[in-house]
Amino acid sequence: MPTLPPFIAPTRFTDPAAALAQVVRIYDNSIAHLRQAMQQFVAGDDSVAGVRACYPLVRIHTESVSLHGGQDAAGLSYGFVAGPGRFETTLTRPDLYQAYYLEQFRLLLKNHGAELEIGTSNQAIPVHFSFAENDHVEGNMDATRRARMRDVFDLPDLAAMDDGIANGTFEPKPGEAMPLSLFTAPRVDYSLHRLRHYTGTAPAHFQNFVLFTNYQFYIDEFIALGRAAMGDPKSDYSAFVEPGNVVTHRAGLAVPAQAAQGIAPARLPQMPGYHLVRSDGSGITMVNIGVGPANAKNITDHIAVLRPHAWIMLGHCAGLRNTQQLGDYVLAHGYVREDHVLDEELPLWVPIPALAEIQLALEQAVADVTHLQGAALKSILRTGTVASTDNRNWELLPNNQPQRRFSQSRAVALDMESATIAANGFRFRVPYGTLLCVSDKPLHGEIKLPGMANHFYRERVDQHLRIGMRAIELLRERGLNQLHSRKLRSFAEVAFQ
Repeated sequence: MPTLPPFIAPTRFTDPAAALAQVVRIYDNSIAHLRQAMQQFVAGDDSVAGVRACYPLVRIHTESVSLHGGQDAAGLSYGFVAGPGRFETTLTRPDLYQAYYLEQFRLLLKNHGAELEIGTSNQAIPVHFSFAENDHVEGNMDATRRARMRDVFDLPDLAAMDDGIANGTFEPKPGEAMPLSLFTAPRVDYSLHRLRHYTGTAPAHFQNFVLFTNYQFYIDEFIALGRAAMGDPKSDYSAFVEPGNVVTHRAGLAVPAQAAQGIAPARLPQMPGYHLVRSDGSGITMVNIGVGPANAKNITDHIAVLRPHAWIMLGHCAGLRNTQQLGDYVLAHGYVREDHVLDEELPLWVPIPALAEIQLALEQAVADVTHLQGAALKSILRTGTVASTDNRNWELLPNNQPQRRFSQSRAVALDMESATIAANGFRFRVPYGTLLCVSDKPLHGEIKLPGMANHFYRERVDQHLRIGMRAIELLRERGLNQLHSRKLRSFAEVAFQ
């Protein structure tokens, strides 16, 4: 017989704050139960057996396709269910998702006039997901006792973490509720742990606007700008966070004496993350994803559970047109996907469209930073198709095989990550964009060599990064209602943003 915390049956709520408080109560009880049992188990207590605790769930029943709010509701992109029926999802980390959950609850109650049911689900919390930040108590056990954990606790079950909902392939079993969110609680917990591993920073530091790059040069500039902002008492940003959760607070800001400062790691993590923090979470996170589409998919798979407002790729590309010059910018309005890493999740016949809100912000940002307009702006900024490949040495393939395809697609630039980041944005309903900088022209005899590359990076990196940051400022100023449009939503979409 499993050892369980007190069961809290589903209770109906019409107040989003009260519903959230119930989620917190259930989650905290479950986590406390698992942690206490785990501490006893690690200490050698053999009486600990059959320990289980479950995630909280939220459920809503609707009987009509009509929404409250009339014409105002017609333009909604989230916050409502697709039709009559029973919808539910499991929830985790209310400490991290408090504002997000509160907003989703508020919209559901407003748009449907129904009640929310909050209670204990039957989805077990894997004991690893109950550990506190940087808590690895299982490391103190020998191999025999670690193996015995399987008989005592629930361990992560990959069957409960697949992306069928996001991929549009999920079909509920007879009598099973339809989903409310793209991700189940175990899937969210899994990614939160992966983010700490890959970026070296806690998920709580991530901001709602994300820049990706594949060059450390950009990170070096971001660090310099972040630290400079912390020396400015008038900065809009309140903190700058580096790997190891090293926090630098803005000058003149009152900081609690007990505020954690973190410890810089002996070596950087695989995909280090840096965060320019705003108090409302609308700051900028920048991640060096390294080279290749596999890395691009990996990190966006996990950042997606944080439900960011947008992510943008800033990187270098091969210019494919003779009229391009080194240092020119390419604003992607279409993608040729030869990256292959998403072929199983997102078929190649699915188009990855440009999003007008992101495109306009990036174009305006280039104009703002370069102070160019009209023909002068067009001379350095080209809009066109970007091809992404998984073969870094595509130039060496015999018989010009890829060159013909790139020409047929009308591609103006080639890189290894942009199509993956855009496609995963499409897949996970995260607004996306790409602004690349031409660093070489291999089809025209201008290949990337060390001396030329270093000079180029020094010349362009600072400007390119400032353009990306300016684009985020514009997106923030223009409001999220425009950014979260219906373009990325499917026929029978989940309610949560």
